[in-house]
Amino acid sequence: MDPVSPWAPLRRRMFLILWLANLGSSIGTWMQTVGAQWFLVENSSNPALVSLVQTANLMPSLLLGLIAGFLADAFNRRRLILGANLFAAGAAAVLTVIAAVGLLDPDSLLLYTFLIGCGVALAQPAWQAINPDLVPWEEIRAASALSSMAVNGARAVGPALAGGLVSLFGPAFVFGLNAVSFVGTAVAVYIWRAPPGPDDPERMGEALAAGMRYIRAAPRIRRILLRTALFMAPGSALYALLPVAVNGHLRLGSTGYGLLLGALGAGAVIGVVLLPRVKDRIHDNLMLGLAAGVFGAATLAAGFLPASLLALLLVFAGISWIATFSILNSAIQLTLPEWVRARGLSVYLMVTTGSQALGAVLWGSLATAFGYAPVLAAAGILLAAAGLSVAVLPLLPRTGRVDRSVAEADLGLESEQEPSPNAGPVTVLVAYELAPDKAAEFVQLMHEVRLARMRTGARDWELVHSVTDSRQFREIYDVATWREYLRQEQERITGEDRKLIDKAAALTETEPRTRWFLPASA
Repeated sequence: MDPVSPWAPLRRRMFLILWLANLGSSIGTWMQTVGAQWFLVENSSNPALVSLVQTANLMPSLLLGLIAGFLADAFNRRRLILGANLFAAGAAAVLTVIAAVGLLDPDSLLLYTFLIGCGVALAQPAWQAINPDLVPWEEIRAASALSSMAVNGARAVGPALAGGLVSLFGPAFVFGLNAVSFVGTAVAVYIWRAPPGPDDPERMGEALAAGMRYIRAAPRIRRILLRTALFMAPGSALYALLPVAVNGHLRLGSTGYGLLLGALGAGAVIGVVLLPRVKDRIHDNLMLGLAAGVFGAATLAAGFLPASLLALLLVFAGISWIATFSILNSAIQLTLPEWVRARGLSVYLMVTTGSQALGAVLWGSLATAFGYAPVLAAAGILLAAAGLSVAVLPLLPRTGRVDRSVAEADLGLESEQEPSPNAGPVTVLVAYELAPDKAAEFVQLMHEVRLARMRTGARDWELVHSVTDSRQFREIYDVATWREYLRQEQERITGEDRKLIDKAAALTETEPRTRWFLPASA
């Protein structure tokens, strides 16, 4: 099969329009970040305060991630993205006015940065989840890389522009451009005709519980989240402390800071072009290890090297950044099923942004106490260790290559037997009769079936066997309500799950028999 062109999704009109809108918004966000950080550099010598810009910008994703994921799965994603961008545009406009009239101080800057971050956080899971609505399955990885390229390409353009504009016109000007970028994104989303939301959305409590159950019982997803945290927690040091280094031994102004960030972004753009050519030659796990090592070298160097050598290393760091997130982002999108896609992505974004937000506080506080150079060196060493950890904590086999299709199951119930949707809890009992020599293989397979049941709705699960007849096994699990059980069977069990269930059933001598029980009323 011919490899998919990295630019293929851009041939699809709506993807192109939304991609350009996301690029413009990301440029505005980076201009806002540079303007905010440089305002604090010039008005405070405290590295911890400067690093709080990153925390204020990203902390909302940690606080609102699960709610944003529920909203994106339960309601129309187009309206959610539209409303969130208009909210962020309003917060950015107020910040612009405050800065323009000379009333800006560190407290108000961080407050409005946080509010803008809230708007971005509410839209993020929906943004991540719409790629499969815009491009076919085989272009998901290319679409994911292009989405990352929009953010990182903005890192190449936005900071360089912001550095010059802040020098010429002051922070208020770039804050205003950021507000305009959010309005532009809202217009682009408004013209998109998105698929409608679900006809019967889940209640928030049920939906959040179902999402967390899925994550707990999905080893592939948990490993993606772990690899993300191992990279992002130390990787956040470079973005948190680079403006401090620029104002320290590098002795550059806001323009120089923008150009160094631009080197990172330029590397990311180069990475988008190079990665499709090497992805079939280098395994994803090896690529993750190499990328962490290279980014660690650049992080360490930021505390010691002169600007020219650092800029060169930052280009390679940008390539490493895009490689890491192209692999992790596409892996989680191609592993999550549709019913829980936005909630799963919201947890991924919580780990990504939470690691950066909390990491920025940590690295900023350590730099205040010990100086930025040794702290950057320590973060670089941790990144190298994260790269080596791929040997023992790799992405699990078949990550990103599972069958996520869903086919409704025939429960074999007569219509008059159908319980009330709110009836429950439902106890499901599946009877299996095995040949004696198949028991060990069956029990091993049922451990995988247990995970499938748990991530699609089961609260408790156990497998028991008869004391008097070694051929008789019973699978017993509980689901909260009959409605939840129907969702499990008709909307959540994927092709991958069915293969496991069918493989276990194939070891039986007779067709497994399923029975359902509800609490007995007086």
